[in-house]
Parts: sequence; structure tokens; C-alpha cells
Amino acid sequence: MTGEITLRGQVLPIGGLKEKLLAAYRYGIKTVIIPEDNRKDLIDIPPELTKALKFKFAEDAYDVIKFALEPIKKNTK
Repeated sequence: MTGEITLRGQVLPIGGLKEKLLAAYRYGIKTVIIPEDNRKDLIDIPPELTKALKFKFAEDAYDVIKFALEPIKKNTK
């Protein structure tokens, strides 16, 4: 987990997005929450990485909490 949130709850952009996404991928994380302002930075991320990860874009702290506490859907066959 990395990033900053202002006192008013706004999620600020992060640096080193590529390295953080590579680390998440290596550790088996499938969904990542990133700041909305970093959406434009995904153009610099290798396509195999963007295909393997699911992205949730947060503008404020409420988005982060909502995404982080979403129930995990399990495959039931």
C-alpha cells in the first residue's frame, strides 16, 4: 500500500507506478487501486501487465474504502 490522501479525502497521484504494479503482479495480486490522476500513466505499463491486473481508480478516500472492502467473488462450479 502506498499513496497519500489529503485532509479533505482527495487521493493524490503516486510515483513509481510501473514498479509498484510489477511488485503486485509478482506477489499474485489481481486487483489494484490507483489514483484517478495516474490513469494516464498506464500507457507506459507493458500490455501483458495491464492485461493481468484489474484496475480500480480512486478519486477520494471513499472510493478507496469502497474498493478495498468489496466482497471477493469466488468461482463456484
